[in-house]
Amino acid sequence: MQAGLAGQLSLSPADAAPPPRVEKGGRKPRSASSQTSAPAAVAVDSERVSLEEAREAGAVHVGHQMWGQLGLNEILQAAGLSHRACRLSEAMTLNRLIFPLSEHAMPDWIRSTALADIVGADFSDLNDETLYRNLDRLHPHRELIERELGEREKTLFSLDNTLYLYDLTSSYFEGQAESNGQAKRGYSRDKRRDCKQVLVGLVLDRDGFPKAHEVFEGNRQDRSTVEEMLQSLEKRTGNKPGATVVVDRGMAYEENLKQIRAHGYHYLVACRQSERMAWLAEFEKDDDWEEVIRKPSPRNPEQKKSQVRIKRRQKGDEVFLLCVSEGREAKDRAIREKQEQQLKEDLEALQTQVGKRALKKNREDPRGNGPAQGALPASGPLLPDRV
Repeated sequence: MQAGLAGQLSLSPADAAPPPRVEKGGRKPRSASSQTSAPAAVAVDSERVSLEEAREAGAVHVGHQMWGQLGLNEILQAAGLSHRACRLSEAMTLNRLIFPLSEHAMPDWIRSTALADIVGADFSDLNDETLYRNLDRLHPHRELIERELGEREKTLFSLDNTLYLYDLTSSYFEGQAESNGQAKRGYSRDKRRDCKQVLVGLVLDRDGFPKAHEVFEGNRQDRSTVEEMLQSLEKRTGNKPGATVVVDRGMAYEENLKQIRAHGYHYLVACRQSERMAWLAEFEKDDDWEEVIRKPSPRNPEQKKSQVRIKRRQKGDEVFLLCVSEGREAKDRAIREKQEQQLKEDLEALQTQVGKRALKKNREDPRGNGPAQGALPASGPLLPDRV
């Protein structure tokens, strides 16, 4: 049955007996035994039929086949992991692929599938502590695993190493995290400044396949991680001069661009607001604009794409793309209107306090501590983004 699902063999054996001959009129010839005795009828009460230990097999079977094609067992064994650790790693990976859960909830999901039968392992006593320990075994070998897996993916899916996209996210901890030296308080993307966190950097290729990842201290600035990630990328993929690295404006400082060039890469970055001001005159000119043809997603053919126009300009060895986007224009306008509305509300609140003589002076600041003391947040003109 397993071979049949994999598409390797027919579900019917090659030496299976041919179907019974049908005589003219559509009737099958009776055998001697059937003429003498008919099988006894069995009555079944459908209301009393129950199903026990139903397990999902389809999705985990497909995942198991892909695991084998990528040769992940061989990669993990080369890293020194035991047979049991390889089976646990496969189970955890398939859970992330099919029905992502925490390590605490994962054992029950594994037991609800046919994974134990497919991989030939016993998961009856599996618990979350076992899975946490398995992650500890995998972490020291991440460089080898990512390098070997990347090579196999490149061969299996005909990938290239011409474009890398790098970005960071954060993960925070509900607690002191005293035993985690990388857990620090810093800029929180989750709006949880009260919690310690770590930064996770990830590099993808143009097709979305992960190439490298690193975990950084939670108080690091994004731009301080670029050099380390470039080194990690080269350890996984080798030095690929001529490839293009894409990062956002938080990692587009001059020091970062020098680091990227030093490794032999090209770059595509979004410039910061202050740098856009130098191109204000070009933005206002109506010449040389080219419209970008944006096709809807195949999954959503009715999707409406906003208009985007670009203008190419060169400055020294760098090519600048000035971009005018309806979506970016609407976003900038919404930000400005929100800031203006907040300023109006603060001024009205201040006027109310003054009228009631409820405004109190701050001892350290002779100008008072009213809401109008703050300035309108800095914002550039309603200019679209440029790259």
